[in-house]
Amino acid sequence: MPEKTKAIVRIAGTDLKGENHLFVSLQKIKGVGGIFANAVCKVNVLDRNMKVGDLSLTQIKKIEDTIKNPTKFGIPNWILNRRKDIDMGENKHLIDPDLSFTHKQDIKRMINMKSYKGVRHMYGLPVRGQRTRSSFRKGRTVGVVRKKMMPGKKEKGK
Repeated sequence: MPEKTKAIVRIAGTDLKGENHLFVSLQKIKGVGGIFANAVCKVNVLDRNMKVGDLSLTQIKKIEDTIKNPTKFGIPNWILNRRKDIDMGENKHLIDPDLSFTHKQDIKRMINMKSYKGVRHMYGLPVRGQRTRSSFRKGRTVGVVRKKMMPGKKEKGK
């Protein structure tokens, strides 16, 4: 008896719409881009254009395992998003909460060691060498601040 197409499928902690293609839906998972999604489809011998709702439970588990341990399934290191990790020195691929937590920790590490990038992060300035004359003005007061009039005094000339 064939299974019905599922409306929502949960892969790696993310709800994906069942009517979308597998290649597009995998990219909705934070930390999975186009190249990595394509590699997951190739490794698991799945059609990129098949609907996510048509996946069986075993295929979903295999996709999750591939996303969590890509090197075990033969995905090359250059596709991973965390190569030569600072703490452990190994190649990893981070997704969802681990990715955002690690990113915040990296920024905190730069701020604590007072590197150039850390200081720029600390002050909310651009980090990668952009010019600041006309850009990055959001959030700061720009222009002349007028003096407030005291309530009892009158302006001269009126």
